[in-house]
Formats: sequence, C-alpha cells, structure tokens
Amino acid sequence: MARENKQFAKIVEGPRNALDHALSTRDANTMDMVRRAIEHRQTMLAYQPVVQARDQERVAFYEGLIRVLDETGRVIPANDFITTVEDTEYGRLLDCIALEKGLAELSRVPNLRLSINMSARSIGYKKWTRTLSRGLSGDPTVAERLILEITETSAMTVPELVITFMRDLQNQGISFAMDDFGAGFTALRHFKEFSFDILKIDGQFTTGIARDPDNQVLVAAMQSIAEQFDMFTVAERVENVADADCLKQIGIDCLQGYYFAAPTVRPAWREDSRRRHA
Repeated sequence: MARENKQFAKIVEGPRNALDHALSTRDANTMDMVRRAIEHRQTMLAYQPVVQARDQERVAFYEGLIRVLDETGRVIPANDFITTVEDTEYGRLLDCIALEKGLAELSRVPNLRLSINMSARSIGYKKWTRTLSRGLSGDPTVAERLILEITETSAMTVPELVITFMRDLQNQGISFAMDDFGAGFTALRHFKEFSFDILKIDGQFTTGIARDPDNQVLVAAMQSIAEQFDMFTVAERVENVADADCLKQIGIDCLQGYYFAAPTVRPAWREDSRRRHA
C-alpha cells in the first residue's frame, strides 16, 4: 500500500510541477515585458467612456486604462499583466505612469473628466505623491475633474490607510470610485467609513443581467446601498441593449462597456484636435 501511495504521489506531482513551472515561466515573461515597456517608455492610456444611463449619448466621464507595448509593438491590456505585477515595484511605477499621463490629458483637455486606476499599495509611495502634486499645481481645475479608482479588494488590504488618504484628497476636490464592487469582501463598517463618491459594480453581476433575475436583485440591492450613502453607481461590462435597458430600469446612474465603446488609444478629442490643426 505504501509503495502504491508513493507511485500515485509521483503521478500527481509530475503534472503539478509542470504546471508550477509553466506558471512561473509565464509570470517571469510578463514581468520582463512590463520592465522593458517601462524602461523604453512603451506605455499609454486607452480611454473608455462611461455614459449616463438615462441619456446614453452623454458621457459622464472617461476611464483611462494603462496599456503596455510588447516587443512586437502590440498593445497589451492591463488584464494580461496587472495581477502579476500589482504587488511589485513595477506595479507602483505603472500607477505613477498612469497618473502622470492622466493628469497631462486633463491639463490638455479643459472639459475632460477622467478616472485613473491605482492600487492602495501606492498610497504613500513617494513618486506617486510627487506626480499628483505636480499635476495639481499646474492647473487648479484638474483636481475636480480627476477620479481615482481603487478596487474593492485593494481597498480592503489597508482600509484605515485608504480612509485617511481619501479624506485628504477629497478635501482638494478629487473624487474616488470603488472599482469592481462585489468582487471582494467589503466589511460593512469600513464601507460606511470609506466615503467613496462612485460605486462601480463588477461585471459578473451586470453582464447578462436582463436574463438573470438573481443578479437583478443583487444589483438593485447595490444600487440601494449606494443611494443611501450618496454614491453614484456605474455598471461595468455592459455589452448589449437588453442589459443596458435593464440596468437603467433598476436605477443605475451610469453604464460602461463594449456596447457603448471599446477602450481606445485614439480618443475622439485628439482626432478633433488633429482635424482642427490639419
């Protein structure tokens, strides 16, 4: 029996070691790609509109999403690398780059309102703080047009630090959005103290909601919570008209997703500027 158990362990251990090796190699390749992109300044923001639910021709604000270029020049979305680098120094540097590019865009486009993602791990990171201070000092209107997005999961890693950080920057006019709400585990006592301005509901609850009565109930509950705490709601990953109509009927304030527009590195205001100067 002992011999059979050892043989079984070897059979199981082989694929497991192979999987671990494959994952380790993939992560190392991802880190190397991000490192090269940062070193060679091969980074950019892609912009996706967040529209008003009751007037879907009107954009409430845009989200600026960090992108890197691989060695072939292909644009790589954040989902392909952010989990691997978020806890590392590269994650902090990408937060700084995203903020710097977002602030520069806000300064160039006076009527733009823009959200930028950040990790709670970047709070207190000196380069990030300097980048923010520089961007705010150049234009007094930038703060009131800047939204910082922090995921629910990230916020819950250091809730007390996030609460203090948010209060300090909200006093300067900056707004905050809790991103991917419902994907993590927010303690209700912290939720009351956070004082987020915007609640972005995770796409797992909104995609296909028109055909999912359970998610309709859950999203309605999230909307009710947000209303109680004076927060605007954004439904993420809206991909068809039926879901958009359902979310509007529930009372969600804003909608975001491929049904309205994919993220683009060539936003409309840049194209308009090129045409005017042609």
